[in-house]
Parts: sequence; structure tokens; C-alpha cells
Amino acid sequence: MSIVIMVGQLILGLSILVILHELGHFLAARAFGIKVEKFYLFFDAWNFSLFKFTYKGVEYGIGWLPLGGYVKIAGMIDESMDTEQLEGPPQPWEFRSKPAWQRLIVMLAGIFVNIVLGIFIFWMLTLKQGESYTPLANIKYGIVPGKIGMKIGLKAGDQIYAVNGKPLTKFEDLVSSNVLLNNSVLNIHRGTKDTSVAIPKTILNDISDQGIDEFINRVPRSTYSIDSVFGGAKKAGIVKGDSIMTVNNRTVQFYDQLHDLLDSNKNKQVAITLMRNKTVLNLNAMVDKDGHIGFTRPKDELFPKQDTIKYGFFAALPIGASRAWGTFTDDAKGIAKIFTGDVKFSKAVSGPVAIAGMFGSQIDWIRFWGLVGVLSMVLALTNLLPIPTLDGGHSLFLLIEMIKGKPLSDKFLERSQIVGFVLLITLMIFVFGNDIFKLIMKH
Repeated sequence: MSIVIMVGQLILGLSILVILHELGHFLAARAFGIKVEKFYLFFDAWNFSLFKFTYKGVEYGIGWLPLGGYVKIAGMIDESMDTEQLEGPPQPWEFRSKPAWQRLIVMLAGIFVNIVLGIFIFWMLTLKQGESYTPLANIKYGIVPGKIGMKIGLKAGDQIYAVNGKPLTKFEDLVSSNVLLNNSVLNIHRGTKDTSVAIPKTILNDISDQGIDEFINRVPRSTYSIDSVFGGAKKAGIVKGDSIMTVNNRTVQFYDQLHDLLDSNKNKQVAITLMRNKTVLNLNAMVDKDGHIGFTRPKDELFPKQDTIKYGFFAALPIGASRAWGTFTDDAKGIAKIFTGDVKFSKAVSGPVAIAGMFGSQIDWIRFWGLVGVLSMVLALTNLLPIPTLDGGHSLFLLIEMIKGKPLSDKFLERSQIVGFVLLITLMIFVFGNDIFKLIMKH
């Protein structure tokens, strides 16, 4: 059932994005008097469709090949490779008979709709949820770095107070794109000294493999207390309210210290010293295969207190727009890092399998719309890439035409479409295979 929910959310989210993207092209074409012959969700390759009907001269349908969607515009060389119409003289309702600036607007309309949709979604989410964050002042004991963080020089208990000398106010900013994408330097209070740690240009490769918590854990360092007990802890005689002082004679003042000690003793018995009502007790407890002895912590210990800023209808708009634009620019920086070699292509891209996992196996509409908003901005950026068959490729050729003063040859446009289509199919196969490979390696 969980797989059905993940796939269902993926199909719904992508269908919304594709339909609205193609609707942008459709409405722009109709506004300039250009005939639209087809409007399809997914591709009806070899003219086979799952569902179709004709209304006012336009064939609407759902194709069987789930690689996006398209509108077939009369008099345009596109991925359909239907060139028969181009053999006759240009007709006034055809794409090719319109001024280049009108054709450029038609090509960019889908991207424009995706950007507007992304801004609208983030606007509504900001209006509903506000902006929640953990004030850095509430992080009393510092951070807990993971393997990646420790590798670059971070230590448990570090108090990161600034990035590139600019003071921080929010704990969540430590794992933001501003830190990860901008070759940042973290300014740190460590004990009685100040130091700094530089973020490597290639850090996204490691984060792709191991996860963001292996950079800086999203739960900061904290002391802990025992709430309910079960499993090995209960058998050992540990009770609610006990305070563990040492494990195998090593001090465990903080939860991350306890976690690391137990994790290194899976399926083993450990010696525990604890305090109970001012009395010191020595017990032995069995650590299970997951590195736990069996107790829970009070809920208010798991995360520090957050602040929430609520916004009115109009005040939420610039905040939502900023979040949407931040997604767009972060993705652009990520693509730039691929070309500079700082990030491996296989680490940076995600396909349908990975995206389905992001939606999750439970229906959470806030999460769903948040991901749709992100994907809408990703789709806008992807379509801007100057690859034939994509909107960016068509737009590039139109800009060249406007500069030259005459259109590129039909033969060149046909061949570029073939090259672009082959490139995209190859890319899709790679991305899909890359998702499966990551999934296999993860398990």
C-alpha cells in the first residue's frame, strides 16, 4: 500500500505540473491566433493513447509514455517530428508565420507558468504555516556533526555563530544552500577559543551519498533524561528518571555521546553507571542490533524550542516568492557545480524513483504541495536549458533568428530535434538507472 501511495502522489504531482506547463504554451499560442492541434499529458508515441477526445478542433488526451507532455502547435518543428505540414506555404494560423517575438513568448509561457505556480504554492504555504525556525540562542550545547562534518574538522559541541563572518540567527541556516553551495567558512566558538572550518566545494557529493545529517545533525547537542523503558533497559533494572553517568567507564553527559557508545557496542552487553535519587548504581544492559538499550526521552528534549512568525495574506507573498526564487537559484548553482566538476552528475540528479521516495508513503498534503512547489521551480529551470526539444532550445534558436534577421533552416531544426530527443531519452534512462542503483546501495 505504501508503494501505491508514493507512486500515486508522484503521478498526481507531476501531472499537475505538466498540465499547467503545457497550458501556458496552449494559452499563449491561442492568444496569438496560432492553431493548436493536440494537448497531451504524457506522450502518445506511435499514435497510441490511453484516452483522447476532440473539442473545438483540438485533440486532448493521455499518452502511454510518461515522459512529460506536450502541445502540438501547427507549423512548428517539435518532438513530434511531423514535418508534412511544413511542405506547403505558411498559413496565417501557423507558428512559423508569426513574428519571432510572439513565437518566443509561446516558448517561454510554460516556464512562466511554472514559476508563477511555484511562487503561488510557497505563498500559500507561508500563509498557512508561517515561518518556523530554531533561534541559535536556544542551542545551548552546540552541534552534533556526522561523519562528513567530522571529516572536514567539525567537533561535537562546536558553537557556530557566523558564516563568512556574517552572524547567524537560525539553527536551520547551518544546513542551508547558503552554506553548502557558496564555498562558505563557518566561524566557531570551540571551548575557550575561536576557530573556523571551510566547507569543501565537493561536499554535495558526500551529502548525496550519506544524507544531510552526516554533515550537521538536525537535532543539536543536548543532555537527556530517561522517560519510559523497555527491552534491554527494562531487563537491566533501569527505570524512569534514572540518569546514566557512564557506559563502559566512559562519561556520557550528552545524548550523542551515549548514542555513539551504544552504536559501537551492538549486540553486546555494556556496563552502566547511573544515578537514582542521589544513589549511584552499577548495572549491565544488553544493546540490541540497532544500537539501543530501550528507553525513550521526553518529547520536549528531542528538539529545542522554536519560534514561529505568522504572516498575513499580502505579507506572506514576498516571503513565499523569496523561497521559490531561492529554490530556482540553488538549482542553478547546483548545475553550475556540475559543469565546474565540483559535483558529480550522478550525485546531483534525481529521477522518478527518488522523487517518489521524497513524497513518502503517507499522505501529507503540506509536504505534497511543498514538493510540488520545489518541482515546479526545478521544471522551470530544466526547461530553460538550451537543449533542442526543450523550451530553452527552441528559445535559443528564436533568439539567434532575431539576431540574424532570418530563421534557421528547417533541415537544421529537424536534425537538432532528433539530437535533442535522443539526448533526453538517454538522460532519462541514466537518471532512472541511477535512482535504482542508489536505492540498491542504500539497502
